[in-house]
Parts: sequence; structure tokens; C-alpha cells
Amino acid sequence: MSHHVLLIEDEPNIMEAIRFFLSRDGWKVSCHSDGATAVSEVNRITPDVVVLDVMLPNRSGFDVLKELRAAPGTRDLPVLMLTAKGQSKDRERAEQLGSSGFMTKPFSNAEVLEKLRSMVGHG
Repeated sequence: MSHHVLLIEDEPNIMEAIRFFLSRDGWKVSCHSDGATAVSEVNRITPDVVVLDVMLPNRSGFDVLKELRAAPGTRDLPVLMLTAKGQSKDRERAEQLGSSGFMTKPFSNAEVLEKLRSMVGHG
């Protein structure tokens, strides 16, 4: 069975790269790029896992994560945070808000795949 990942990322080249290697690995990939509507998109498509960029237009990934964790339906949804800045305070904040994992750009495709597989419990 293929897992469904929602990729919330506003940089087209990164979005396309992740979409490409996940699709090739058999994942179903949906993409979204606006922080303001990210939560409603998660609720609309109910993915198995979310890849969430910290820096999004209109609303930060941290705010999106906070709202996801506050709602019963998405409280336990696995969320992998992505950030361009490798600052430890970003990582700490992501952990405090309940992120399931954290990655700093640039990352390797294999790394992302491994992390997502462990989040959905296969591989």
C-alpha cells in the first residue's frame, strides 16, 4: 500500500525534487505552498505524513504545526519539519511544538526517505 505524503513547501525546485524521488519510491505526493491554507489542506486530504517547511508565505510552519497539534484529528499526524537555517533554536522550537522529525536544507534524498519511512512505520 502506498503512503500519502503532503509536502508543504514554497520553493518550487525543492518541492519538485522531493516530489520526484518520493513518487519514484512509490509514495503518493500532494503539494501545497501556502502557510495560510496549509491546515485546511491537511484536513482536506488527510495524508499519512506531512513534510512542512518552516519558512512559508503568509504563515510560518511553526504556526501550522502548532495548530495541527492542537486539533484532535491531527494531533498524532507525523510531521517532518524542514528548515534552511540549521539553528538549534529552530530545532528546539520544532520539538517543543511536537514535530516528529527535523531536517536542515540541504538534505539528501535518502535521508528524507529514511525519515519518512520510519515515521509511517515501514522500512
